[in-house]
Amino acid sequence: MRRPQISSASAAAVSAILSLPLLANAVNLNCKDIVVDGQDYNLEKLGGPHSVHWIQEHPPSISNFTFTVDICQSLKPLKGVDKDDQCPQGTRVCGTEFITNTADNTTLINQVVPIAGDYTLHRGKGLDPKFTRLKNSDSSSDKDKDGLRIELRGGKYPFNKKKGQEQKALLEFICDPSRTGLEGLDDPLDERETEDGEDEGTGEEGAEKMMKRLRVRAEGEDAPEEEEDDGDDADDEKRSLRFQSYKDEGDVKVLRLEWLTKYACESSSDGGSREKSDHWGFFTWLIIIIFLCVAAYLIFGSWLNYNRYGARGWDLLPHGDTIRDIPYIAKDIGRRVVNTFQGGDSRGGYSAV
Repeated sequence: MRRPQISSASAAAVSAILSLPLLANAVNLNCKDIVVDGQDYNLEKLGGPHSVHWIQEHPPSISNFTFTVDICQSLKPLKGVDKDDQCPQGTRVCGTEFITNTADNTTLINQVVPIAGDYTLHRGKGLDPKFTRLKNSDSSSDKDKDGLRIELRGGKYPFNKKKGQEQKALLEFICDPSRTGLEGLDDPLDERETEDGEDEGTGEEGAEKMMKRLRVRAEGEDAPEEEEDDGDDADDEKRSLRFQSYKDEGDVKVLRLEWLTKYACESSSDGGSREKSDHWGFFTWLIIIIFLCVAAYLIFGSWLNYNRYGARGWDLLPHGDTIRDIPYIAKDIGRRVVNTFQGGDSRGGYSAV
């Protein structure tokens, strides 16, 4: 008996339907509206791809582990760079290790590590962000800190192997009113810098130019004037985004970054308590306005009756008779409502003879 054949289009449709539950469970990160313990944080100004470097010397080579982060959206692919030399689609935190051999002046990519991202369609793992207000952290060392910690997951290395090591990123945003959070940041070469195909080129040429910049940064010498960057040689204290560690913590390899910014301050104009902001809502103002209107009407009416008619006591109030009759009016309305619901037992007003 011949088995029915399923077209590729039908198979794709079935695959999409089966992936809907996974997509529903995937939790994304909205950097504009982060609420932790009733406190609002808006980190939109820190969006965009930013890089921090971990440089180690292993003579005759130099290792430059570049960690690229975008807290507001997925990192976009680099133009002119091979697909295998960059993190997969959906990545929020990517680590790329460049090895520069100072003897023959060559640079190669040693490893590309997807640390955190939404890989629901790739491996059923989402970003799964978790937020912690540092003041309410379980760690005693965080009690005096003002800010928040964001935990991002989803990554694995090697990414396409079943037994890859799970990855995790911990971004600690510390309040610093004097910093925007963009001081000393390195913006990687993303598609916005290479989409014209003129400055960086394409294919191997583009990749070589990108690695050349990182080689210069790693060596820190013999750099052409046009490629020198004062921020590269600046002390870590001048940088807002700082590398802390990247090491095994149990079965997971954890990247820890520290980010100093005024947008992590609870007193920031871009943040604030959600409970306080909702206090003066629409209905609160409506009640206040109605109360003021009634008070103004009574005061003005009383003043008018006093000056025009010389009224005293209850006669001062406008429509005083009606106000005094309110209890009787309410009682009469209540009696009518009760009689309406009990009307089924009435006999039309006639009594039995």
